[in-house]
Amino acid sequence: MTTTTAGTTDKPRSRTDIGELFHRYGTFCIFVLLIVGAHLLSPAFLTERNIMNVLRQISGTGIMAVGMLLVILTRGIDLSVGSVSALGSVLSAYLVASWSPEASTALVVLAGAGCGLVTGILVAYLRLPAFVMTLAMMTAARGLSLIISNGQPILLGDSGQAFTDFGAGFLFGVPQPVLLMFAVFIVGGVVLGFTKFGRIVRAIGSNEEAVRLSGIAVPRYVCAVYVISGALAALAGIISTARAGVGSAQVGVGAELAVIAAVVIGGASLMGGRGGAVNTLLGAMVMGVIGNIMNLANVPGYHQQVLMGAIIVVAVLLQHGTRWLRRN
Repeated sequence: MTTTTAGTTDKPRSRTDIGELFHRYGTFCIFVLLIVGAHLLSPAFLTERNIMNVLRQISGTGIMAVGMLLVILTRGIDLSVGSVSALGSVLSAYLVASWSPEASTALVVLAGAGCGLVTGILVAYLRLPAFVMTLAMMTAARGLSLIISNGQPILLGDSGQAFTDFGAGFLFGVPQPVLLMFAVFIVGGVVLGFTKFGRIVRAIGSNEEAVRLSGIAVPRYVCAVYVISGALAALAGIISTARAGVGSAQVGVGAELAVIAAVVIGGASLMGGRGGAVNTLLGAMVMGVIGNIMNLANVPGYHQQVLMGAIIVVAVLLQHGTRWLRRN
């Protein structure tokens, strides 16, 4: 009589484990390496003044990245965020002359949400391509901002003092725009991690058809993420006005590139369904540190744009690499 011993048939997990670890902690490791490299490049990098300056500079990008994350999780894209932020910048400077700062802020955020609503209806209900529709909104919002401002910067007068105080102010030693950015990320993280809305948004990106067959109104959620993205982009425009003391239609030119890069570097999949608020914040910080390093190294502005494009390519390649490691 022959006895057989059942053996384990599990595949070696070394490459899979490496891929999983890099997927979870890769953004953090890149961030730490950049911090070390920046410190070695310039001892001034880790000074409190420089760190607060970097955080203040990424506050608008970070806020827009939360909205972009939601859109990308549904397998969409929003190319209009930079132009909607310009519209928010111009509107905030224009409205504050006649309205209170609180009312002006509310109206500007509603205007941004309205831009997102138009895009969301076209994408979610009419099933038009998100790339094309957000490109159209990018053009339209930039045109509206130029019309409202007559192509000229709008200076904040005495009525806009509350905006400038916010843009230059500190609370607990931290710039107020940075605290607002952190608050937006906290809310975004809670929504994605602990609410029905967040779970459905992730599920839509993973398998939209399965979500639809389960009886969930998918277009409603897809439309909602574009509304949120538009509102946050307009809020970022207000921050730009508050920091500079002027509303300008030139705000946010190319910002969509930096925002998408922050989300992708943070590990979100452009194929939808995967990504988180914490890693997106780290992605935005990575972008800020890279920009600061290039400034410290006196890299010309045009060269910086080329490098930003290369960063997106590398981030996508790393995504594909980690997915291959996890499969093998």
